Amino acid sequence: MKRGRFESGELTPPNRFDIDYIAPQGDVAAFVTTFYHFRCDDALVRDIQPAAVGQLSLFPHGKGRISLPDGGYDDSHEVNLLTPLACALHIEVEGPFHAVGAALSPLGWAALTGLHAQEHANRLYDAADWLPAEIAERSGELCAGYRDGSVTAADMVEELARLILAHVRLPRPPHLDLMKTTGAWLSGSLLPDVEDLYAASRFSRRQTQRLVQQYFGVSPVALRRKYRALRAAAALSQPDLSDEQAALIQDAFYDQPHMIHEIREFVGRTPARLADDESPYLRELIDGKNLRELG
Repeated sequence: MKRGRFESGELTPPNRFDIDYIAPQGDVAAFVTTFYHFRCDDALVRDIQPAAVGQLSLFPHGKGRISLPDGGYDDSHEVNLLTPLACALHIEVEGPFHAVGAALSPLGWAALTGLHAQEHANRLYDAADWLPAEIAERSGELCAGYRDGSVTAADMVEELARLILAHVRLPRPPHLDLMKTTGAWLSGSLLPDVEDLYAASRFSRRQTQRLVQQYFGVSPVALRRKYRALRAAAALSQPDLSDEQAALIQDAFYDQPHMIHEIREFVGRTPARLADDESPYLRELIDGKNLRELG
């Protein structure tokens, strides 16, 4: 982490981006919510990373940084490990910027990294410092091949899937059960009752809190708050949202100012700006299909 003022500036317009999303196939779908290929050839690229899952992200072109909640920043690397985020953060990259990566489910994060999601939250790491050597070394080769034209983005996605499956190590079965229980609890409603999670868990209240922090990055109360905002934002970004559906979403918050505050905190946008095509990268990452907790 480095100290210094991070000037976020105006965001890059969406017509400057090209983004492809590749659905994970087969066994890797339990660990990856989506693969992606991002391209922008501008000299400077600015966007917002919503508070969501961790990522393994390769930057064959571009060097940048991400803002941190305490006011510092982390520099990017060729092979990056973006840890789970507890709030929306600004990203800035000197272009051209091309990235190929995998958005990891909480299970994928735990199985691939073995890192405590809360203790390592809100950081952009050099993957070589935290992941098996084969992942960093092969990913570096893929980036070099992408630059010289011998490797395509599709080739990179296929190899990332292989690397992930080769190196994941599942948590203990009781912990897997709690992750599934937590995912089911989260998906029950926009504002599920925390007591329902404790009642469904085989662990004590304190153990459940600690394990949710370990695997999801925040406490059960904070997790509920985070995903209420993300799911509300995903719904509000849909152009065909009915007035009745919008009212149900707003009912999950104290009032409209509270909803605006929460969505801004976790998504980096106000509700009025979610459906204006201003940030397709952000809109895809908050899409409902990518907010699932387990495959």
